[in-house]
Amino acid sequence: MKNTYFVIGLMSGTSLDGLDIACCKFQRQDDKWSFELLKSSSIDYKDAFKDKLKNTVNLSAPELLDFNNKYGTWLGEQVDTFIKKHNLCVDFISSHGHTVFHQTKIGLTYQIGSGQHLANACGIKVICDFRTNDVATGGQGAPLVPIGDLFLFSEYDFCLNLGGISNISFDKNGERVAFDISPVNMLLNHLSNKINMAYDKNGKLAKKGTLNKKLLEQLNNLDFYKHSYPKSLGFEWFSENVLPIINRTTDSIQNLLHTSVHHITDQLAFVINQIGSRSGNKLLITGGGAKNTFFIETLQDKLKNTEVIIPDEHIIDFKEAIVFAFMGVLRERNEINCLKSVTGAEKDSSSGVIFLPG
Repeated sequence: MKNTYFVIGLMSGTSLDGLDIACCKFQRQDDKWSFELLKSSSIDYKDAFKDKLKNTVNLSAPELLDFNNKYGTWLGEQVDTFIKKHNLCVDFISSHGHTVFHQTKIGLTYQIGSGQHLANACGIKVICDFRTNDVATGGQGAPLVPIGDLFLFSEYDFCLNLGGISNISFDKNGERVAFDISPVNMLLNHLSNKINMAYDKNGKLAKKGTLNKKLLEQLNNLDFYKHSYPKSLGFEWFSENVLPIINRTTDSIQNLLHTSVHHITDQLAFVINQIGSRSGNKLLITGGGAKNTFFIETLQDKLKNTEVIIPDEHIIDFKEAIVFAFMGVLRERNEINCLKSVTGAEKDSSSGVIFLPG
């Protein structure tokens, strides 16, 4: 079994920012893994395509399956262009896909981006569908990034990702624990979109707003926050639980953004302060939210005994794509890449489905 792999990781998140492509080199030496990000690219979704992705939950079964195939082909075409542009040679593609359904109470998770169509379009082996097996064995199928935190970012006490949804991972009693905490860019970008802004850069609008105490109380009292882990969130939960509260609140976008930032940081700080009792904790923050200076300042003010670390911009932007590439490596080696201590599944597993180009 070889110890060096060249892999392209693909990630499309719930914030609908676009497709992240990361070509990585992974090396195993003395029972330790290291990685190098060789080339990367972010492809923004055009408005019409973004609307199509957002509307996938409302498609009929034949329409959804058709789009699954077309999206897989599109992914393969982007990979093919990326490889030719940078003259790359890789072992395989490891793709997260794009989540449409995530309803673990009924054992359902579904990511579009057909692995077979992807493989056919780029002519390279593909490993994808990392969540289904875990959900089939009673797990949440999320979050999955903690396996990368464990092996690639072990020098940090906590790893927090601020994407469409926030999730955190850390070691507890010799096991890796992780769970989703709250919506982040899913909520903030939704509000920004109302005034034709893709997002609130650096939180400038949110910083100008004032706190809507009634809205803050309603958001902080959502039932999800009272549940213990393992737990995970999806767009359906956001639509059913958060949007109705936002839609019936009459206030300026600035105030809604300001209050939402305080709501999210309240939830994050509660979790981190609760588990990070000793002093000197190091918190690694990645994902798009790490670039929101007002958000990070607000969070830091609420944290105790914890140092916030914002890494290099390439790690901020591509950490999830890097980790999904690494999950593919573990699957290729038939090694564990889904942790029951994280997802609540009956057992650890080596998840992912392999597709060879036809």
